Amino acid sequence: MTSTAPQTLQGKDADRQPPDWQQRLRRFGYAPRPVIGLRDRLVPPYTRPSERLWQVFGIPPAVVNPLLRWAAWGGPLLVALVAGVLRFWNLGKPDAVIFDETYYAKDAWALINQGYEGSWPKDVDKRILIDPSSVPVPTDPGYVVHPPVGKWVIGIGEHFYGFTPFGWRFMVFVLGTLSVLMLCRIGRRLFRSTFLGCLAGTLLAFDGLHFVMSRTALLDQVLMFFVLAAFGCLVIDRDWARRKLAAALPTDEEGVLRPDATVAETLRLGWRPWRLAAGLMLGLAAGTKWNGLYVMVAFCLMTVLWDVGARRTAGAVQPHKAVLRKDVVPAFVSTVPVAIATYIASWTGWIVTDKGYFRDWAEKDGKGGSFTWLPDWLRSLWHYENEVYEFHVNLTSGHTYQSNPWSWIVLGRPVSYYYEDPKAGTGGCPVNAGDKCASEVLALGTPLLWWAACFAICYILWRWLFRRDWRAGAIACGIAAGWVPWFFYQERTIFLFYAVVFVPFLCLAVAMMLGAMLGPPGSDERRRALGAIGAGVLVLLIIWNFIYFYPLYTGIPIPVEQWRNRMWLDTWV
Repeated sequence: MTSTAPQTLQGKDADRQPPDWQQRLRRFGYAPRPVIGLRDRLVPPYTRPSERLWQVFGIPPAVVNPLLRWAAWGGPLLVALVAGVLRFWNLGKPDAVIFDETYYAKDAWALINQGYEGSWPKDVDKRILIDPSSVPVPTDPGYVVHPPVGKWVIGIGEHFYGFTPFGWRFMVFVLGTLSVLMLCRIGRRLFRSTFLGCLAGTLLAFDGLHFVMSRTALLDQVLMFFVLAAFGCLVIDRDWARRKLAAALPTDEEGVLRPDATVAETLRLGWRPWRLAAGLMLGLAAGTKWNGLYVMVAFCLMTVLWDVGARRTAGAVQPHKAVLRKDVVPAFVSTVPVAIATYIASWTGWIVTDKGYFRDWAEKDGKGGSFTWLPDWLRSLWHYENEVYEFHVNLTSGHTYQSNPWSWIVLGRPVSYYYEDPKAGTGGCPVNAGDKCASEVLALGTPLLWWAACFAICYILWRWLFRRDWRAGAIACGIAAGWVPWFFYQERTIFLFYAVVFVPFLCLAVAMMLGAMLGPPGSDERRRALGAIGAGVLVLLIIWNFIYFYPLYTGIPIPVEQWRNRMWLDTWV
């Protein structure tokens, strides 16, 4: 009796052991990954709509595969076409220099004509609008506080379409439209669903902030384009690397892919062209605005963690050590030096001239010191960059439309780019408008989309932390890279339109949340129907919301009372 009692108690205690961490997290919604084949875990297949969908629309089976192949590009192109038409319509209106176009349009024109920015007279904007050919490009160098890539991009449009509002907005419009196409394709690859990819692109097409920024010659939309392009390149690189791992792993007698620790820990992935392309895009992003550097750090960490996950899935016992040995150095060389070289190359116009601001600093004020062995142009550029950094960190002068980054996600304080109040019967104001109209271009995101994104951010964080979903982690990384750095500069004068950099990732987050509303694979028809109704209603409300605010995005004169009705928050006035 005494010898068996302890054994019995031990058995009961063993049955009552506290659950492991996965079981404890079930109360928060954690669910273990379903059992999926190794090949599908490394390179998941694209989802196919259920056969019942084709039956409902009367589509014969022989047409299904060609239709799906067409939809992979046809769907994104159609969404981009809608976005392009919306953005192109009356692109040259308002026929004015709005907000910071007064800096970037003129700097771009000087770069295109002489390779460096000039010092423009303060009262020159009206003369440019009346007759740009009568305004000479100033040869005296101008002090600018942003790198030149974005201004070169704006200048391309001016080169082809003139020194006019249409000309300096044209290339920003092109990049804004292409970003919608890119997001459709990125979302398709991320979610393995053409429908969800096109849904994300549709949300971006109908976002007010992205729309306004696509029609304004500012740098932030150009920065957003290069950041999104870099993210897309890294997502493609992730698939490329995992396919290469899958191709190197052994198969059993039944042709089923099997993990192999030796292959997973020793395989060199070699040349990774999409990672080099990402380095180029990140260099162009930093060459547009310096906050692209924060994005580069975040994306580089993200892609290294993706390599860890790939090698672990392939069977690596010590995936972190394997990545340190095989992947970290190639990843660094493929991105950081490429980005630095791209950034420096973007200053070529300033380097080859002798008239740029601070261009001769090394020869005059910078003589002597420990770095005289460096080329004079490089020392002058370094000094210039240091002066610009001091300007940015000490920019604390107040502005009517400045806002704290905490308020961005709820659209606390949008920026008014342009405002006029024409009298009834003049300037496009209807005769029956009463006393006068309001004509405004307001950099405001579509409210229902952004407020839905607040819930979507919570969803992707939950999905990343408790479901270990890499897609949610990637989206969260994109949002954090564009948003979090501004919290370290809350004393600085900053604006809500800086948030356009992470707007595509907000749209991905909302699309992922809507995909969850539609129901997981295998859901019954009732669950699918209810989910489709809920998701469809939300999307239609977002589109309606964009249409409702459309006059405020384009400067269309509307009666003041209608303008007041659209001021949903007091801080929007």
